[in-house]
Amino acid sequence: MTRNVSSCEYESQPHSVDAEETVQLQGSREEKRFHKTTNCETLMNFLKGNTGAGILALPNGFMNAGLLVGTLGIPFMALLCTHCMHTLVHCSRHLSSKLGQDSLDYSKVALYACKLGPAPIQKYGRTARRIINVFLMVTQFGFCCIYLVFVSTNIMQVVLDYTDVNISVYGYLTILLPFVLLLTMFRNLRHLALASAVANVLQILGLCIIFTDLFHNLPPTTSRPLSASISKFPLYFGTTIFAYEGIGVILPIENEMKTPEDFGGCNGVLNTGMVFISCLYVAMGFFGYLKYGEEVAGSITLNLPARPIYELVRVIFAVSVFLSYPLQFYVPLKFIWPFIKKKKKLDTTMSLNMQQLLEHLLRASLVLLTYLLALAIPKLDLFISLVGAFASSCLAMVFPCILEVIVFWDGEMGRFKWVCLVAKNVFIAAFGAFGFATGTYASIKAIVAAFS
Repeated sequence: MTRNVSSCEYESQPHSVDAEETVQLQGSREEKRFHKTTNCETLMNFLKGNTGAGILALPNGFMNAGLLVGTLGIPFMALLCTHCMHTLVHCSRHLSSKLGQDSLDYSKVALYACKLGPAPIQKYGRTARRIINVFLMVTQFGFCCIYLVFVSTNIMQVVLDYTDVNISVYGYLTILLPFVLLLTMFRNLRHLALASAVANVLQILGLCIIFTDLFHNLPPTTSRPLSASISKFPLYFGTTIFAYEGIGVILPIENEMKTPEDFGGCNGVLNTGMVFISCLYVAMGFFGYLKYGEEVAGSITLNLPARPIYELVRVIFAVSVFLSYPLQFYVPLKFIWPFIKKKKKLDTTMSLNMQQLLEHLLRASLVLLTYLLALAIPKLDLFISLVGAFASSCLAMVFPCILEVIVFWDGEMGRFKWVCLVAKNVFIAAFGAFGFATGTYASIKAIVAAFS
């Protein structure tokens, strides 16, 4: 169990334990170590956490950048995101070592970075933790809304290809709502584990089929512009940064490893996974835009021909994303429900049955909120760009840089290294903040224009 300690409490505590406590602690750690993941399992979890619906939107992102700029932009942002992931892990390990804890999550890194940081900011630890949690919740709610739009538009395309039924995306969102409500009523995610595993296998199969279509009858590269208008680049930034959606799962994945020292390093799990993902992203964006040009949709699945094999791909991704909804939904619920229970003191004032009923009502209310947001912005490409620019950019680039400066504020590394560290973090954080501001503005402007 983690414990909240201030910097003063930390300094006043002894740094040793007696023999009996040491034996118990070692036994507990050995028991946990037995259930932790291998390097291969960790890599699979990492790929799963970073490869979602965002990859299918990358061809549309390339449309806002051009073939050359889009191709160069993904490795550049991958480099920045990978570095920031390493930074977050480094900060977590440094603080865990100071506190004598096994691991910290993203929000607790922010909490203890402030509490053990410079005196003027020590009182803002809980505020920093809340800010991280709010951005995590906004990101996850955004994923849920995007998933609803994604499933509805793909099912609508399948129905249009085989029937004369012409229902708008709003109608499909409404038809989908009761099924999502039922899916999110499962209080234990283990009930969905098998379905999610099957969906992941089908998703890999779907990607293979998509690439067979993209590689067939490709036009020459000269038929597409190498760069697009600079005014569209913020939309490309939002779409690309959304695709690198795994910053929130980095620490939980690393914390569950049998050998966490293998997570970093040149040939570690993080670098290996990011290289593979970035190559996949470049291939999807480049060949998707080269094949369909300005006609590319918010999801490449919507551009596939009306043939049975491609209809199957649309269904595969619709089912896969639908089954992923409760996993994304679980994150904000994990923050909101305990907060309500503690604030209203439900454990002492309400029976267990009433608490469960209230929890189900909360789940239904949050699902309805994502449904209403999806109704408000049923444009998949613009929604993805907005969520990526507003929330993902801060979590992936801005916050890790700020935290590293705070964690290593005492300058133990020496003046020159400290100056280099600050300069590097200022550059990355400024780039992320610029993408946040311009991407959010451009996405909102495009959404307003689309519905004007």
